[in-house]
Amino acid sequence: MPEIAAGFPDRTIAKDQKAARVLAARTLTALYNERPGWLVEAHRLLDEAVAKAYDWRADIGTDEVLQRLLELNLARSVMKGAK
Repeated sequence: MPEIAAGFPDRTIAKDQKAARVLAARTLTALYNERPGWLVEAHRLLDEAVAKAYDWRADIGTDEVLQRLLELNLARSVMKGAK
C-alpha cells in the first residue's frame, strides 16, 4: 500500500505486522553485513571506475586513496581561498 506524502515519492508500507518485520530487516546495514556477491562486484567495478577517473592504478590501496584525496582536497581549498 503506497503512502502519500507531499513532495516525496510513494513508498511501500507494511500491510500487517508480519510484513512490517520483514521490511524492518531490509536495511543497508543488513545488506552490507550479508555481503552478497553482486554487491561486492558492484563495489569492485566502482573502485576501478574511480581509479580510472583519477588516473590511478586499479589496485591502489585504501590508505593511498585516502592520502591522495586529502592532498587533492587540501590543494583545492588553497585554490578556493586564493580567489
